[in-house]
Amino acid sequence: MSDINIIRKDSRTTDQLRDIKITTNSFGGGEANVLVEFGNTKVLCIATVETKLPKWRERSGLGWVTAEYAMLPRATNDRNRRESVAGKVSGRTSEISRLIGRSLRGIVDFKKLGENMITVDCDVLQADGGTRTASITGGYVALYQAVKYLENGGFLPRGVVADDVLKDQVAAISVGVVDGAPMLDLCY
Repeated sequence: MSDINIIRKDSRTTDQLRDIKITTNSFGGGEANVLVEFGNTKVLCIATVETKLPKWRERSGLGWVTAEYAMLPRATNDRNRRESVAGKVSGRTSEISRLIGRSLRGIVDFKKLGENMITVDCDVLQADGGTRTASITGGYVALYQAVKYLENGGFLPRGVVADDVLKDQVAAISVGVVDGAPMLDLCY
């Protein structure tokens, strides 16, 4: 059993989270937008509502939620090339996008969403560990706001959007073992 009072390089104990800050509607884009900060990690999550569904979902009476994840070139200490310029999204980026999307879809009642699609774009502005978990947490808040926007008639959806589209809430935090000590909210 590890000593819970071990202090990390950033002066936190093993069970101590970084300061978490969530700012809503601070950016002018999308039907909903959230800046989520886990310490020095900063992710902008923007939710967009559309009546355009993937072909396989059309005329099903069901909605869809998807997510896309990307890092700005200088989100880390070294500049990374934009994947769009490289012409191919990396496997890492694709898997993180899928993870965020699956996490958000798990709490959505697609029948109540109607034939509407919500895309949550998660763009990492600054990375200091926990970009996936910050994206899931901020993505949920943006999704929640977009659903409320629809429920309040702020969009002309293809069908009626029922109340209680979201069946639950979701947030995430990283967990790991560093030098034999279990830790919450890992640094970069």
